[in-house]
Amino acid sequence: MTISKVLIVGAGTMGGGIAQLCAQRGLDATITDISQELSDQAKARIEKGLSKRVAKGKITEDDKNKVLAKIHTAGDLSPAKDADIVIESAIEDLDIKKKIFAELDRLARPEVILCTNTTSLSISKMAAATKRPEQVVQMHFFNPPVIMKLVEIMPGRQTSKETLKAAEEFGKQLGKDPVVCKSEAPAGIVSRALGQLLNEATWMVEAGVAEPADIDKAMKLGANHPMGPLQLIDMIGLDIHRAKMQTLRTVLDDPRYAHPPIVDRLIEEGRLGKKVGKGFYDYGE
Repeated sequence: MTISKVLIVGAGTMGGGIAQLCAQRGLDATITDISQELSDQAKARIEKGLSKRVAKGKITEDDKNKVLAKIHTAGDLSPAKDADIVIESAIEDLDIKKKIFAELDRLARPEVILCTNTTSLSISKMAAATKRPEQVVQMHFFNPPVIMKLVEIMPGRQTSKETLKAAEEFGKQLGKDPVVCKSEAPAGIVSRALGQLLNEATWMVEAGVAEPADIDKAMKLGANHPMGPLQLIDMIGLDIHRAKMQTLRTVLDDPRYAHPPIVDRLIEEGRLGKKVGKGFYDYGE
């Protein structure tokens, strides 16, 4: 399978990061969302990040321009007609994802693989919205995609071995070191194991055990974690973290994944994490 054109559905932090990753590996990457404006904003964020790297001497202006030239934007799913592979990274809402996959199935060429970057939703249910369930697979990237080496690959119930292999090879093409799961399971490996750790940290804040900064400091110094759990939730987004916990709580019927009220309170206050400048921490502008 030769891949040179990638469509990324979803112009959020992860979608933009995947697009930048693809562009840096020499692929044409198109970001699309429900409006052209959202996709253009994603590209603007990428340009801003690259400009910072130029200012620090990490890359040249020419390097930046080459990456940006490979990133295109759209406001609908029509670029799926020309894509060699599609990566869906939209909001964690199964009904929305099923609609996206049904439309992608209608537009994309018959041989094209449709990937989802979901952390906890059913791959099989997304695949059921298409006429090519054997070509639907999870490719779960980690934030930030341009740095993190792992991509988790997981099949749905009908995903073919050929699709799994193709997804693994594409991951390697992007410079990743893939892990291929044997069967479909909620949240895969990292997000499922890590979810309990992050959730327990939020319960400690709720219980008044320690301040967020001290909980993070303890985990960094005592467990040698590069980032504290509450800092990581801020980076992921409190809304995304909560959605994952709710899915795991329901699907696995396991009370360990129930989240504390403080998460709901922070979300109600608009404190969604680093992407809006405030979560467990304040990040200013």
